[in-house]
Amino acid sequence: MILGVGTDLANIERIAATLEKFGDRFRNRVFTDVEQRKAERRADVAGTYAKRWAAKEACSKALGTGLRMGIAWKDMAVANLETGQPVMHLTGWAAERLAEMTPPGHEAVVHVSLTDDHPWAQAFVLIEARPIG
Repeated sequence: MILGVGTDLANIERIAATLEKFGDRFRNRVFTDVEQRKAERRADVAGTYAKRWAAKEACSKALGTGLRMGIAWKDMAVANLETGQPVMHLTGWAAERLAEMTPPGHEAVVHVSLTDDHPWAQAFVLIEARPIG
């Protein structure tokens, strides 16, 4: 069963300008250490950050809150499996919201897809409830 869907489109050049203007203040407010390490070793640093920004926005929409009601940017974090597939990890208030949304006898699975085509980065998040057992 689908619990939530979210999508977001981010402008890579806008994220690059924000990185230039605010630097570590922006990075540390929005992105986890893992996300920062990933982005900083990529050729397209701003594009990598933009995709993760879009994923956080999309996830907040899928949670039905947007970025309000206590969700912090770092409560939603994108990592990658060894295959390169992105995965979303929720902590804090985002994890609490996910637990509230999940029906008894089910487990929540957060699916995330990322793409970019300069100057755009896009993310799509789908939250699924799977029966346990």
